[in-house]
Amino acid sequence: MNKVRWGVLSTAHIGTGTVIPAMQQGNYSEVTAIASRDLARARAEAKRLGISKAYGSYEELLADPDIDAIYNPLPNHLHVPWSIKALQAGKHVLCEKPIALNAAEALTLVGVAKQHPDLKIMEAFMYRFHPQWQRARQLVNEGKIGELRTIQSFFSYFNDDPRNIRNITEVGGGGMYDIGCYTVSLARFIFGAEPARVFGIVEYDPQLKTDRIASGILDFGRGTSTFTCSTQVTPYQRVNIFGTEGRIEIEIPFNAPADRPCKMWYQHGKEIEEILLDICNQYTLQGDALSQAILNNTGVPTPIMDAVANMQVIDAVMRSAKVGGWVYGAPFRAIDRPL
Repeated sequence: MNKVRWGVLSTAHIGTGTVIPAMQQGNYSEVTAIASRDLARARAEAKRLGISKAYGSYEELLADPDIDAIYNPLPNHLHVPWSIKALQAGKHVLCEKPIALNAAEALTLVGVAKQHPDLKIMEAFMYRFHPQWQRARQLVNEGKIGELRTIQSFFSYFNDDPRNIRNITEVGGGGMYDIGCYTVSLARFIFGAEPARVFGIVEYDPQLKTDRIASGILDFGRGTSTFTCSTQVTPYQRVNIFGTEGRIEIEIPFNAPADRPCKMWYQHGKEIEEILLDICNQYTLQGDALSQAILNNTGVPTPIMDAVANMQVIDAVMRSAKVGGWVYGAPFRAIDRPL
């Protein structure tokens, strides 16, 4: 077998509009089945995307012996339940972020994954596979900006539609789950460590009850990361990474376009170098990376415990906002110390 045969749970737009077309371009992945609770819709998407099989239930897809792995883009509250069912059906899993609704739920998934050590499971943080982030991490690790001291990140869009899934609390809506998870993940990725303490401020929409703007400080001991994410602010995204001798700025850090070169800037002293990255699709790179791990039986690029750690920090940000003070100590259970 030289390609992993993927099945997709649901016709969610992130899958049909972005991830599936990208994975179909992969060298090691091919999407061969899609499922929906509406068989007609599954068939329509399968025809449009060139997928050979369509199912009218998720259970039917999981029972297909010709499917090797499952991509799970279901609503957030269904990430863990259906990823568990996929593992129990003998399928590898790529699950959309956030992996769970909290760290405890994520650990439940880890417990099931340990019962199936021959299967791979990974959270779909596609941004990490883009060359711009690989380059940024390389520059930091090689000391090209001196000592890493602080990271600033911002990610926002405007969407107050009460019918949109991102604005429904019961299914895991809200800004921290949808986009704040990126700002937490990138800080941990670049520092290569977990924060020692976390502080958060969160504002909730009075009607929707979802978090619509959140800011946080992650203290890594040797440096900090500050972020703001919002679902009701003009669309924008940017990341700045600062060291004692230089700086890295990433223009489109998360939704990197697949049809044109991405741009970043590396400043060392007074000199600023503009770096253009080759055109690529980060979703294709993600699918191929996990598919290769499956084919070669090697470790996944981002271990499942990384997903748990990310949820622990998100939990801590939300908890800090409630108690009005720092939350200390990974996994952020030990002590709350009000300001």
